[in-house]
Amino acid sequence: MLLSKEAQLTENSYYEASVTRPGPAPALREPIRVDVCVIGAGFAGLSAALELRAKGYTVAVLEAKTAGWGASGRNGGQAIVGYASDDAIEAQFSAEDARQAWQITVEALQLLRSRIAQHAISCDFVPGFLNLAINAKKGRELAQASDNIRQRYNYPLQSISPAEIGNWIDSKRFHSGSFDPQSGHLHPLKYCLGLAEAAKLAGVQIFENSAVLQLRRGSQVRVKTAQAELVCDFAVLAGNVYLNEFSHKLAPELNKRIMPVGTYIIATEAMEPQRAEALIRQRCAVCDNNFVLDYFRPTADHRMLFGGRVSYSAATPRNLVSSMRQRMLNVFPQLGDLKVIYAWGGFVDISMNRAPDFGRLDHNIYYLQGFSGHGLALTGMAGKLVADSIAGQAERFDLLARVKHYPFPGGKLMRTPALVLGMLYYQIKDLL
Repeated sequence: MLLSKEAQLTENSYYEASVTRPGPAPALREPIRVDVCVIGAGFAGLSAALELRAKGYTVAVLEAKTAGWGASGRNGGQAIVGYASDDAIEAQFSAEDARQAWQITVEALQLLRSRIAQHAISCDFVPGFLNLAINAKKGRELAQASDNIRQRYNYPLQSISPAEIGNWIDSKRFHSGSFDPQSGHLHPLKYCLGLAEAAKLAGVQIFENSAVLQLRRGSQVRVKTAQAELVCDFAVLAGNVYLNEFSHKLAPELNKRIMPVGTYIIATEAMEPQRAEALIRQRCAVCDNNFVLDYFRPTADHRMLFGGRVSYSAATPRNLVSSMRQRMLNVFPQLGDLKVIYAWGGFVDISMNRAPDFGRLDHNIYYLQGFSGHGLALTGMAGKLVADSIAGQAERFDLLARVKHYPFPGGKLMRTPALVLGMLYYQIKDLL
């Protein structure tokens, strides 16, 4: 089971160690009736709940574990414009519709910042994102992609030449890059818990340790947990890879559209502030442009947080800490004296084309998934778009719902081995 494997990885999370969680919300124990039930207390679900409550709906959020327990509380903390892959959207949409889809991600960054300010969420937000190439070939690919973004979407990316790269990062690993001043990074669990608190203050009912066991569809949706039943007019499924973990009958048609991918992160002991600041200009978030990429950033307390080793088999890699530390030292050999204090991981959901997968199962059941590791900002907009759609303004939700998605090949038994082989191909390509 995914949950049993992942539970072992959350025991040494820097994020969990650096927050003080509030007391647990109650479980759903009595029958209730609300306008909208949201399943999942991560970024997408809490965002939807906030937006729906602001529109006057009564809202309940059902969470199987605790707020931010899934990907929202374990990810790399990078809030980045665009999609994990723009190819599917550009191939399927007209130029104007592609521009509208891109603008949704720009608005996602604006929404994230406005929520931090509006709800006074202390989550260590730092603006600035560096996308870096490790060699000349990757540099040409990155330059072409950056030019495409500037020309198609009029989005301000700054190119970084090989001669300039040393002014941005104290590492000899990188050839060239681009800088995005609007994207950035934050402490994702602090942000998620801040959203949960804001939702509670707005009147959203949040029930933790309330796994949904059955979803009965109809003109009214009936949502059953182990202890009680909730009746609602609309349901929003925001559980991503965990949606069918407790009951495979919630939305079985969505299972084949996404795959769980394990991603892993380490954090070093704290270093002197001046030393941390010398590593990356403006303390930006960083990732490379490999298909199987590394991503890293400094934390507010001057640690290096480094992620990137992935598992497409849902099994935790062997020698995780030592292999992740070596990946970090390949970028920053000067950090060899620092101990790795934290190591953790979790699952993100990816779609076949790495584009978001939004839609409806029935007229009153919405789903949000397929963020493909690029969802910290986009999840917020996903919640806003689904709330707008429930309120009768569905144009932008329907725009993204038009993206065509295909099942992973291989069926239930073979799709994971097939994905492992496919990712091995891309890992080899990254080395060429």
